[in-house]
Formats: sequence, C-alpha cells, structure tokens
Amino acid sequence: MAGQLTRVRRSLFAVHPARSLVLAFAAVVLLGTFLLTLPVSSEDGGATGLVTALFTATSAVCVTGLVVVDTGTYWSGFGEGVILALIQVGGFGIMTMASLLALLVSGRLRLRM
Repeated sequence: MAGQLTRVRRSLFAVHPARSLVLAFAAVVLLGTFLLTLPVSSEDGGATGLVTALFTATSAVCVTGLVVVDTGTYWSGFGEGVILALIQVGGFGIMTMASLLALLVSGRLRLRM
C-alpha cells in the first residue's frame, strides 16, 4: 500500500515536458496579471480589475490582440511595457514551437533554402 502511494505521489510531481509547458505558460500569465493589477500600470493610478488584467495578460501571451480596454489610453507606460514583454514572450514561444515542428518533420533545421 505504501509503495502504491509513493508511485502515485512520484507520478503526480514528476516533471513531464507537457506539464512544464503548461506551468510555464500559467506562470507567465499570472505574473503578467499581477503586474497589470498594480496601480502603477493604469494611467489614472487606480487598481485594475482582476478579470481585465487576466484577460489582457492571456491575450498578450497568446498574441491574439484582443483587449477589454483601450491600450493607448488606459494603460500607463509601465502597463504598456508589461504588455509588450508578454507579447514578446508569446512570440518566442510560437517561434520555438514552429522550429521544433520543422525539426520534427524534416529531421534537421537549416537556414538555407
């Protein structure tokens, strides 16, 4: 019985590539959400709602471009910088996945055509 519990515990907390990818995505979104909820992120200095910050951070990391509030007028320079950083991280993720897919399909990755 104790052996089964140990195996279950090991499998739950084992580091799998898919689990690492999902956790990294969630961590970036949550960090972006936290930074966007800070009063320094909004132009008027007020706190941003959790749903607005979460939606904006998720949209930025996924590089979809959907927004709830007008980015140019609502967010301060700090908030726009956070959104820019989230877009960059999302873009790096897309390029990494595309490179891995090309490597998987062709067997090698070349820069020349």
